[in-house]
Amino acid sequence: MFETMAELEAACGRFAAARMTDAGLERLAAANERCKIAIQNEDAGEYYVENETFHREIYRGATNSYLQNEALRLQNRLKPYRRVQLRFRGRMAQSLAEHETIIQALRVGDAELAASALRGHVTVQGEKFQQLIAGLKN
Repeated sequence: MFETMAELEAACGRFAAARMTDAGLERLAAANERCKIAIQNEDAGEYYVENETFHREIYRGATNSYLQNEALRLQNRLKPYRRVQLRFRGRMAQSLAEHETIIQALRVGDAELAASALRGHVTVQGEKFQQLIAGLKN
């Protein structure tokens, strides 16, 4: 599921790089600012909520309702797994740094960088989840 989500988000990023409005970019940056505040407050729950908002703005910015709906559907299915990966030490800060790269790519309209950054961002989530599960088996 994480592999599929990574590809859906990459597609959203590719389209959003060309189509996202200035207002959409502002909403995206605002969600990311709220992610920063959540990290400062050491509030993983709030970070998760704002991270969801961040990703939903990218889906919306792609201006492809079918793709947006599919991404939202899978995002909802992955909720429990995506939340768990934030338990890794330093993961929220790493995620925030990845967000900065994504925002920059979208601002300059670099479709391939946006796609690559989003693909990597979601792939890391799956890897962290797999590490957590492996740790539980020990």
